[in-house]
Formats: sequence, structure tokens, C-alpha cells
Amino acid sequence: MNLDLTQKRAIVCGSSQGIGLAAAVELAELGAEVTLFARNAESLEAARVGLPSTQGQVHQTLVADFSKLETVETAIGTWLSQNRACHILVNNTGGPPGGPVLDANAAEFVNAFSNHLLVNQMLVQKIVPGMKHESFGRIVNVISTSVKQPIAGLGVSNTIRGAVANWSKTLATELAPFGITVNNVLPGATRTARLDAIVESAASKKKSSKDDVESAMLASIPARRFAEADEIGQAIAFLCSPSAGYITGINLPIDGGRTQCL
Repeated sequence: MNLDLTQKRAIVCGSSQGIGLAAAVELAELGAEVTLFARNAESLEAARVGLPSTQGQVHQTLVADFSKLETVETAIGTWLSQNRACHILVNNTGGPPGGPVLDANAAEFVNAFSNHLLVNQMLVQKIVPGMKHESFGRIVNVISTSVKQPIAGLGVSNTIRGAVANWSKTLATELAPFGITVNNVLPGATRTARLDAIVESAASKKKSSKDDVESAMLASIPARRFAEADEIGQAIAFLCSPSAGYITGINLPIDGGRTQCL
């Protein structure tokens, strides 16, 4: 199996922690030069120095606030002016705040749409020309199992994630002739700061303990455990490898069997 990403350059969004950082580590392990992309320069630098560099790769950081589209556009423009083509793009942005869809206001939908779909679209438009030139491209979007089965209490997220999934499928069809794949990874409940926040919020609303909330969540997962971030990162890295060149346009749930549909 060819998993070698030597001489490939990857940009991983939301990579100062959690799933994004786990994906960056796995890509670096396979030989890619990784640019960590998020809004906190200090956290990014701390993460960068910890990336594997067994093949002498030079890893970088890129700073922008993903809630401000223009700052992301400026940052990626600067990166492209200083580097050759990007071969791998991992789109990964923290999910919108929770709550019932009926209670959400228009601004919440607009902000989430911009942070997720519009940022993804802009990054792809900037990066794809270089992928076409290299005849190699991997775009992986980290979304959610909610694109297959909506998650209670995440109304805005369910809505926007579905839009991103359909955007991705459309893009996969358009880019396949150029040797560029586009796939979605759908993490289930994963041990990250995001999961901690969801558990804490649920415990507060239900006037229950965090242990009770976690136990109820685990009862809905056939594997009876939460995922670790590196398990999601490994799946992302495989989809970015040469061996995954004929896989495109898919939604890959990584959820311990929780999603009850095909």
C-alpha cells in the first residue's frame, strides 16, 4: 500500500488542537510538509514544533480568523506567493454553538455558512489551480455524522454541515478528471475540547452530572467508547494518500457504529 506523502505539501485548517492537529501529525508521519492553519499564533507554533519531521520536512504555520473571510483569503494568498502548489487541503472548522433549530436566528446561520462553506469554497478556488498543475490533489472536509442523521440540539450545525456535504459531492464530480479527490470525514463523538463543551452544556441544561451525560452518550455507541482524535486523523491521512486515488465523493463515518443508516 502506497501511503508515501514525501514532497507533498499539506494545509490543515483548525490544526492547533483536536482532530485538526491529529490529522497534521499523521500527514507529517507519512512525509508531508504541513502548514498548520488557525487563529492562535502561539498555539500553532507550539503544535508545529511537535510535528514529526523524520524526513527533514519543514513545517509552517498560517494565522487567520476563520470568522473573517477576508483574513483567511489574505493569509492563503500570502502562503501561495511563497510556496509552490499545495497538494492536500484539510478543511476543518469548529462547529456552530448548539441549540434547537427553531431558536436559531438568521445571524447564526449566516455566520456558520460563512465560516464553513464560504471559507472552504474560497480556499479551494485558490488552491485547486496548483493541484491541477501537479496532477495530484486531496481535499478532505471534516464535517459530522449529522449529514446522515441529524443530531438533536445541533440545529444550525445539522443544517450547515448538510450544505457542505452537498457542496463537496458536487466538487468531487468536477475535479475527478484532474486527479483531485474530494471526500468528507464524519467524526462521531471524539475526545476533544468540543466534546467536553457539549457534555458540560448538556449537564448544565439537564441539571445532571457530566458522568451521567457521558454514560448516556456512550450507551448510544455500539463500540461503547468515544473516538480518539488520532483515529480520525489516521482516516484523513489515508484519504490523502496515493492509495486512495480512486476514492472520491464519499462520506466516511468514523463513529463506532452509532449512525443508524447506510
